[in-house]
Amino acid sequence: MKGISDEPHFSVGLLEGGTSLCDVIDNHIYEQTLSEKKAFFVADLGIIMRQHVRWRTHMAQIRPFYPVRCNSSQGVIEVLAALGTGFICHNKFELELVQRHGIPSEDIICSGVCKQVSQIKYAAKNGIDLLVCDNEAELRKISRSHPNAKLLLQMSTEASRQDNELSMPFGCSLKDCRHLLESAKELGVQVVGVRFLISHDCKDDHVYTNTFSDARCVFDMAEEIGYKLKILDIGGGFGSDTQLEQINHAVMSMVDQYFPALSGVSIIAEPGTYFVSSALTLAVNIISKEVALRDCQDRVHADDLSPGDEPKFQYYMNEGVYGSFACKLTEIVITAPTVRMSACSKGPVFSSSLWGPSGDDLDLVMENCLLPELNIGDWLTFSHAGAYSVGQPFCASDSSTPPVFYFVSSRDWYEMQDSGITQEAPLKNLSLVPYFLNACGTSKDAALSIPA
Repeated sequence: MKGISDEPHFSVGLLEGGTSLCDVIDNHIYEQTLSEKKAFFVADLGIIMRQHVRWRTHMAQIRPFYPVRCNSSQGVIEVLAALGTGFICHNKFELELVQRHGIPSEDIICSGVCKQVSQIKYAAKNGIDLLVCDNEAELRKISRSHPNAKLLLQMSTEASRQDNELSMPFGCSLKDCRHLLESAKELGVQVVGVRFLISHDCKDDHVYTNTFSDARCVFDMAEEIGYKLKILDIGGGFGSDTQLEQINHAVMSMVDQYFPALSGVSIIAEPGTYFVSSALTLAVNIISKEVALRDCQDRVHADDLSPGDEPKFQYYMNEGVYGSFACKLTEIVITAPTVRMSACSKGPVFSSSLWGPSGDDLDLVMENCLLPELNIGDWLTFSHAGAYSVGQPFCASDSSTPPVFYFVSSRDWYEMQDSGITQEAPLKNLSLVPYFLNACGTSKDAALSIPA
């Protein structure tokens, strides 16, 4: 991630003639095997469109604001912008990125409760007024650097207090909210709403009930002090379609009870993983391997194994936790990989661990997964690799961030057109390139790859 190009234009392969995404992945693996064996992503933009349709079906009253740090690839930003989402930006790089895609400043929220002064000043200069705040030091910093800011008060929740028993809770308590509102009034800073976050693994409906009740209290406090709040941000936590339905059931009744339509409060949310997780597949190459006995940590040579010995393999890939598997540092579970184009893919399986290229003890991507014995140069693909994998500001490998190859099926593309999406907000930075495989299995008129 070495900066943003002046032209965010990119190409998308239009899959026709029965060509599947699996065919595309295998073709790119074949091409990379003949060249540098670099890791790469394949993105199905049709999945993002379908996730948006599901969102409109289950959460029609709530406008999504996409957190850019979840995946900042150009295709994702461009399609979500066309679908009418807003954007949550955590740093100056992300603010610049979404603005280069023509996102209006009113559709951008400058998030993060510890922002650098340069970031606040950039927001002020570019008319990005919505900022998140949860403490008085940040409030005073904002009042000096961005006097026209409109604040979303970051409120702590019951879940966040339980998750942070040994550290400072995320967000401010009800008591602190009143103090912060009074301080903002003294400083002449506008407060326009409340934001809270509930973890995606929360299964307790009472947490939602208590959180919405607390948010209503903050709205009432603000009115007493002289503010008229108009935005409620219910955060993220929308990991899957099933969770979306569950959260819809838990949330919408609370919205109707505490923030009915007549209240004039706009409800927004921050679905990130929900939109992009299943849209990207990551292909990585095995660059080294080691073998040990199953119940022994000592490394052995494969030729020294006795017939009764059960080996355990350690494989090193050209991407790791400090790069495209950064999701390992979050709560996201990495799915077991698929072995691609290997002669051993149908052999017996062995306990295996997968590591990144750094040699760091923390660069363990997956432990105790069952795989056939692999060779250096073999390929693995990881589905559901779209969240916290593209656009991360660190990478321990020698290569740059893996390229992203964008595709969309002709069916999804025509459905997108029929829905009016491309007419309402034209995908001005996107060019379609027909993509199909010839009789030899290689691509013709393939889409261009765009560095993330």
